[in-house]
Amino acid sequence: MKRFLFALAIMLVTAGVAYASSGGGGGEAHDGQLANFGWRILNFVILVAVLYKLTAKGIKGFFVGRRAEIKTSLEAAEVARAEAQKKLDECNLRLEKASSEISGIAEMIKSQGAEEKAKILAEAETAAVKMKEDAKARIDQEYKRAVIELRAEATELSVQMAEEIIKKNIGKDDHELMVNDFLDRMVNRN
Repeated sequence: MKRFLFALAIMLVTAGVAYASSGGGGGEAHDGQLANFGWRILNFVILVAVLYKLTAKGIKGFFVGRRAEIKTSLEAAEVARAEAQKKLDECNLRLEKASSEISGIAEMIKSQGAEEKAKILAEAETAAVKMKEDAKARIDQEYKRAVIELRAEATELSVQMAEEIIKKNIGKDDHELMVNDFLDRMVNRN
């Protein structure tokens, strides 16, 4: 209310200064115009007072309601911003967690790959050693078999050669002498 009266007083003073500076005509005409202007100002003040009285509560209510709406909107916006920030933080946390899980899975896959590689290499080395041992065993068996075959063949050849030598060098008389000698030894033994 004080603001309204202050604004009205400013208007009256400004209007009075403007009217006074309008210049001079005659003195009588000036007094009539001043009275006319005074009535107009009074009418204007009454009109403003009536309008203020009739609309003050509505205007106040409008601005107070608008202020409350703005305050509510700001509070709702703050709550929505806080919720959005919370969701953003949750999403960032999930993203970080997923990134760390992906990194963990990648490391696990790498370590499993390294373990599998080492296992395959160990199995290959074991297989190579076994193959060498098997090959060595086969070689040894083949060597022994070859030695046995060679001995048998050498024995057979020796017998054949001895037979040929005996056939060439031993006559009938030598043969009878060996048979008699053999028989004598057998008899003496028993």
